[in-house]
This record gives sequence, C-alpha cells and structure tokens, in this order.
Amino acid sequence: MTEEANVTHRAGLVSGDHAEATGDRAAGEGDLRRVGIDPHFWYPVARSAGLPRGKVLAASFAGQRIALYRGAGGTAYALEDRCAHRQVPLSLGVVEGETLRCCYHAWAYRGNGRVSRIPYLPKGADRPPSGVRSYPVRERYGLVFVFPGDPARAEAAPLPVLPEAASPRHRTMMFERTVRCHYSFLHENLLDMNHQVLHRGVLGRIHPELLGYDTGPSSVEARYRFVPAGGRKDWGAGLLSAEGKGGATTPDVVTIRTGYPYQTLRVVPESSGTAAFSLWAAYVPEDLEQRVSRVFGLLTIAKPAFPGGLHLAWPLIRRFTERVFAQDRMAVEAEQRAWDEQGEDRNQEVFPLILDVRKVLRANGTPLPHPDAPTGCPHADACADARMNG
Repeated sequence: MTEEANVTHRAGLVSGDHAEATGDRAAGEGDLRRVGIDPHFWYPVARSAGLPRGKVLAASFAGQRIALYRGAGGTAYALEDRCAHRQVPLSLGVVEGETLRCCYHAWAYRGNGRVSRIPYLPKGADRPPSGVRSYPVRERYGLVFVFPGDPARAEAAPLPVLPEAASPRHRTMMFERTVRCHYSFLHENLLDMNHQVLHRGVLGRIHPELLGYDTGPSSVEARYRFVPAGGRKDWGAGLLSAEGKGGATTPDVVTIRTGYPYQTLRVVPESSGTAAFSLWAAYVPEDLEQRVSRVFGLLTIAKPAFPGGLHLAWPLIRRFTERVFAQDRMAVEAEQRAWDEQGEDRNQEVFPLILDVRKVLRANGTPLPHPDAPTGCPHADACADARMNG
C-alpha cells in the first residue's frame, strides 16, 4: 500500500462508516471471536532455556499438539505430538542423540518426522511409509518459534526483528502466561489506553490523550500522550516513566502497534526522544476454538549510565508489570466469559481505533474449524506431503 493510500485518523475524528455503525460490527461483518489466527507466521511456543539438550516439551498451537525436543547437538525440533503407531504423545518420549523415541513401543523418529527405527520390526520388512508431521523451527531472543502453517511457506516468512532485545545495551525481561480468552481481546486491550482507570492503583491517575493513529491492510499504530493527574504510583511504574529515567517532568508518549499478528508498545519521554522501554508481545492460541491464548512478552529496557542501577530496580519493575498484567488478564477473561455466556459478540464499541483494529484482525485471520469438523491440522494436504517426503 502506498503512503497516500494509507488512512490516517486524528483524535476526535470519526469516519462515516464508524458513525453509522451501531455496535462493533458493520453490516455483513462476522463475529471477530470466531476468526482464527493465520498460521502462516512464526509463533513462539516455548523458552529456549526451558528446552535443554535431551529434553522434551509439550506445546500446542490452535489445537495442534506439538512435541518439542532438543537433540544432543543442540538443535531444536518440533514434531506432531502423536506417535504414528498408537497415537501416544511423543512428548512423553525420550531423546536419544538426534532422535525422539516413543515411550510406548520405542518407535524412534528423526527431526524431520520420519520413522528411523522400530526395535521389533522383522528383518526385511518395510517401515511405515509415513511418520509424523515436522514443523520448521527457529530460535531467537531466547524463544523457540515454530511455523504451524504450510511448511513450504516458512522460508519466506520473516521472524520478528527486535534489535533492542538483541542489544547488549539493553536488558530484556521475558513473560509467559496463559490467558483464557480469544487473542483479539488482547490486541484490543493493549491498543485501547482508555482503560487506564483499571490500573489506577498501580499507575495513579493518568489522562491518556490519543494523538492520532494510522491504519493499513495488516497494521494499526496509535500514539498517546500520558498526562499525570495525581495519585500514588507504583515504584516500578515511576522507574519506567520519564521521571524515573532522568527526572523529566514532561509527559510520556506511548506508541502501540498491532503489526499482524504481533503487537508492540514503546514509551518515549517527550523531552528525550529515546524509548524508556519497549514491549513485544505474541498471542498464541492453544485450543482449537482459540479461546485460550499463551502470551509471550519481551520487555526491553535501556541500561542506565551508572552500573548496577537497572539490576537494583529489576525486582520493582517486574512487580509493576506483573500487577498490570494481572489486572488486564482479569478484564479480558471477563470479556471472554461474557461471550461464552451470550454465544455472540454483543459489544457496543464506539472507539474508532478499536473498530479499525477489529477490521485488520478479521481481514488477516482465517475461519475457525466448524465445531463438528474433525480436529487436527488445518493443512491436511501439506501435512500429508510432509510426512511422505520428510
């Protein structure tokens, strides 16, 4: 999309489409909570540190059960978490060299999903022609990423680029939590800073002013100015604000971006132009209906000039972020419960920014499987090819 074609909204301006909408959906638009996330991206499913050599972990993506293991040479592999023999989870198995052996009848699998050995197979007999599906795996920023879509598209799909998370001049705090809600609620929660009353006990009283936002086919980026309005603030919040990063008294400017399917937040004091901290988040659906999400977050903070300062502040910063996250989780899980009880999305949204991010999530998502459809990989043909040719 060209720069001229990009649509820019300013605070206080509502487009005609938004003005005519009586709820959160225009005529003919489907329920966003029934839209699945696009599998043709790299998604984190575990921490690298949690997968040492010889270790097996169970993970999942939108109902696809995945067995992660790290071979003796240090390479991480991801296989469909079902033995081709009796369908027993391979995540219960044992790593031997670069292979994963099933715990039940000791069938051994290579990292490409092919059966490498069946201990009791008669001499001269052929091994089964297909093993299990393997997933492309990459590691970066201390996370294990898998590509759950068509494997043929993995090479061309870019991993997230987070230069601050890889910089020795920054320190990164990692988060991993389960939140019982559709991933779209999490995008909306972070983008809509009008919910700061929820955090008044942590952030004090602040006034979020929307400076404007830009929207495109696969992204929405909003800019806010946070103006303090009094009240007691958590110590960790102060350390991450303008005053905590140098005693400035000017407001912070917060830039939040949904660049499908990830989300970022940057806080920059108006007086400095340098980010006090930045956050990258990925919301990974776990179940087939995608009503449970695994949240992976990287909070990156610039190291101060004086040695050891950030180390001393680290526990306070983590406490602050945990408190904010707990409050947000309470709210989005309550939204999901309401959807479950009502059987549909009855939200009456009036904020143009959120109406636009919902359009982006709908346009880039995929239909969820029908409740009566068999479970398993939504890319059956590609998976079958991967098993045969692995």
